[in-house]
Amino acid sequence: MNQVLALPTTHDEAWRYADPAALAALDAGELDQWRDITLAPGEATCRVLVLDDASPGVQRLRLTLAQGARGAMFAIASASAYTRLEVEVRLARGAHFEFGGVTVGGGEATREFVTRVIHAEPEATSNQVVRSVHWGRATGNFLGAVHVARDAQKTDAAQNFRAILLEKGASANAKPELEIFADDVKCAHGAAIGALDDTAGFYMAARGIPPEVARRLLVRAFIADAFVALEDEAQRDDLLEQAVARLEGSRL
Repeated sequence: MNQVLALPTTHDEAWRYADPAALAALDAGELDQWRDITLAPGEATCRVLVLDDASPGVQRLRLTLAQGARGAMFAIASASAYTRLEVEVRLARGAHFEFGGVTVGGGEATREFVTRVIHAEPEATSNQVVRSVHWGRATGNFLGAVHVARDAQKTDAAQNFRAILLEKGASANAKPELEIFADDVKCAHGAAIGALDDTAGFYMAARGIPPEVARRLLVRAFIADAFVALEDEAQRDDLLEQAVARLEGSRL
């Protein structure tokens, strides 16, 4: 008997901030497709993803990192339609996972990152930095779950989400989760949502920087936080420029 796949709704916890109309239009079969990436012991890889109007919709990746492996992923979600990157990671002993992401744009689109990092064995580390910049009636979301297994002692995991809303109609949502079954761990998360810092703008204006230039510099520095851990300088600069270019439609 063929199994009938049901479309998710906003009643599902992992989809609670998604666009209901966009969910109704999804293909349930496509949602069951994951792209699997497996790293051998000691192997390292870095993936860069740009989810723009050429690749909107839902992308799902599953990473398995063997002992001592290092996996890094940096992403921009800027499409003008509903966009979701979902990443599930499983870490063996001493493995490390790094994620840096930016959701940016206006209009009415919802752009979101959803991560689940499973620390299955001891001494693994993970770090996630997500920045969100939106205007119009757009929404930026980050749902990040960290699961630490009972025997995964010496785990070190961190999440950090911050959002800047350039207009009153824009919104952002954060849903950090820590599920910890080991007792010798270091796990932390932080989230902040607000407008541009007027104090910093006044400080820069007092030194002769025009207000519009000051605001753009502040947002640029804010976005750059997500890509600090990208070791390839050329890739880092290119990704930052692509994210900043999406600000052209904003009211900075």
